Amino acid sequence: MHHARIIAGALLAGAASAACPERPADQPPSAATGSAAAAQVVRSAFGRTPDGRDVELFTLTNGGVEVRTIPYGATIVSIRVSDRSGHVADIVLGFDNLDGYLKPNPYFGAAVGRYGNRIAKGRFTLDGRTYQLATNNGPNHLHGGVKGFDKALWRGAPIDRSGVVGVAYTYTSQDGKEQYPGTVTARVTCTLSASRELTIGYDATTDEPTPINLTQHSYLNLAGEGNGDILGHELAIDADRFTPVDATLIPTGELAPVEGTPFEFRRPTPIGRRIDTENEQLRNGKGYDHNVVLNGTSGTLRHAARVVNPASGRTLDVSTTEPGMQFYAGNFLDGTITGKSGHVYRRRSGLCLETRHFPDSPNRPNFPSTILRPGERYQSKTAFAFGLAK
Repeated sequence: MHHARIIAGALLAGAASAACPERPADQPPSAATGSAAAAQVVRSAFGRTPDGRDVELFTLTNGGVEVRTIPYGATIVSIRVSDRSGHVADIVLGFDNLDGYLKPNPYFGAAVGRYGNRIAKGRFTLDGRTYQLATNNGPNHLHGGVKGFDKALWRGAPIDRSGVVGVAYTYTSQDGKEQYPGTVTARVTCTLSASRELTIGYDATTDEPTPINLTQHSYLNLAGEGNGDILGHELAIDADRFTPVDATLIPTGELAPVEGTPFEFRRPTPIGRRIDTENEQLRNGKGYDHNVVLNGTSGTLRHAARVVNPASGRTLDVSTTEPGMQFYAGNFLDGTITGKSGHVYRRRSGLCLETRHFPDSPNRPNFPSTILRPGERYQSKTAFAFGLAK
């Protein structure tokens, strides 16, 4: 039996708020109109690749939120939302122009694949055949290899219907690309609703069995990108268990309880409260860089996490159909990257909440399967809802 995410039918398109009525009723910012009439998607030029291909910028505006995204890597360039005083700030780390994204960077805002997260030693066996992928993260394979989905120029088309605006990106990854088997046709859809919810949908098919595990890799700082670290952000995660890792960040196979550990985020907790606690798992990740096992039924859209920045009042609620989520606290940012408006991105200046399947699943039969086969359809959905704390 295949995992619930690989299904023949479409996932329900209802808003995440309908799937998680327990979400606090946040106050909309004063800048938000919330009206469908304010919804728009605008296309403009963002740059050109070294081989001469034009890269557009799609600007989505709705409900007082603005999202900018580009087809290079199906990347989210910025998300602008207001704080409790009505001050608007960009909460996504990244760059002002295409050149920054073309240079080596830690996957700022990108869609990653074919396989988000790590595969041990870049090796897996499928239907009796062993495949060797690139080892681009120490001894392991990370985020699809040297030129994964984050470095592809996707094809973008605007969406504007019933008060929802967005963009649909499509990309075909040929058989053998980054040594993966099968030709995969992938689609990433970003839509922004008047209720201030950004929904990312993923869809893929293949002509040969292959592992696939797509996610979104935005670094978020609800105080505004470049405005200090995220240690004061309060985080709550709907997960009773997590997957411990070895020194190279490959899961041991255990599903360990979070209770009594620094990974206990079932109640809102400042990220910095226990991040430097003497703990083997925190040593391995240089802080938080771990997959959590989300509660609830995988394949159904349910609440996964809530982030609050007490200083600004900005909040983020994440809902997903995925079984897991990588919580990464930006431990490897080291001040060597200069981003938007000359901001230097130092350690822990952004956090990632990467909803997806578990790391190294092709080598872990006890983990939910990430193998997609011909005739099946990979489908996944994650919603990011923005609000203000009361």
